[in-house]
Amino acid sequence: MNADLPDGWTIERVRSASGDAEAVPLSLERLVVVEQHGHVDYEVLQPDLILSFHDLCLARADDEWYMGQLDTDGSLICWASYGSDLVEAIRGL
Repeated sequence: MNADLPDGWTIERVRSASGDAEAVPLSLERLVVVEQHGHVDYEVLQPDLILSFHDLCLARADDEWYMGQLDTDGSLICWASYGSDLVEAIRGL
């Protein structure tokens, strides 16, 4: 479960840092997009890790963490990059 997390991270550390005891990695078998301000279309992301925190998710794509929310069909709609540091991205939750 910890294999795809950044070096030095475990799922327990993610849970502790986020305050969400139920945080889990999600399957990558879903559409992940990021909204682009001022554009009608979405940019499709190819994440290598998705972490779920209750209603919100963080998806790592190209060494950036994107914040988003699961849609009813299971896809992940992200609205912004929260940078490359997982600690800072978790603080954005």
